[in-house]
Amino acid sequence: MLNKDSILQQAHSYFSATYYDKAIFLYSQLISLEPHNVEYQIYCVFCDIGYEDSAKAQSLFDYFSIAKDEDFEQAVKYVKDIILAYDGNHEKMMQIFKDIADTSVESINAIDYADFMELVKSRGSFKEAYQDIMFSTKVAIKSKDDMIDFINNLIENNFETTAYNYLDNFNKFFSYDKDFNKLYERLGEKTLGNKS
Repeated sequence: MLNKDSILQQAHSYFSATYYDKAIFLYSQLISLEPHNVEYQIYCVFCDIGYEDSAKAQSLFDYFSIAKDEDFEQAVKYVKDIILAYDGNHEKMMQIFKDIADTSVESINAIDYADFMELVKSRGSFKEAYQDIMFSTKVAIKSKDDMIDFINNLIENNFETTAYNYLDNFNKFFSYDKDFNKLYERLGEKTLGNKS
């Protein structure tokens, strides 16, 4: 008898390491065992997206992995909306991600970086504080030093995909900045280290 949990964990490991062909093979095995399982189907679609745009696939996976435990139906709906946009209209897909990244501090629940660091102190760890707010609140960063500190903390606490997203969003402003290039190098080394 196949152990579905074990197969799922192995598939997730392959996915996180960007071995999408191996991941999709295992997710497909799970679908053959449970043909109507929406979660397994979504993971396969993430693999398809990963072949074209690994960063977006990893972001969607990170979002879904956490959001599904809070509200499975809402998480599925959100992911399906993005996948439909991705399949049917590349511009719309790009706009959705741009909207998420560019939402202004005034229109969302935002926390100033200094206040966020106070939350880190009260929670006792960056990881716990960031997990508390990652889908409900945006961290408003107003200086390069704060951005570098924030991204270093993300890398340190295994939020590599989020760190890449922040770097990419600010890359147009700091593409030749040696400090930002060092962050990319650190991320690359950590990602390679995780694959070995």
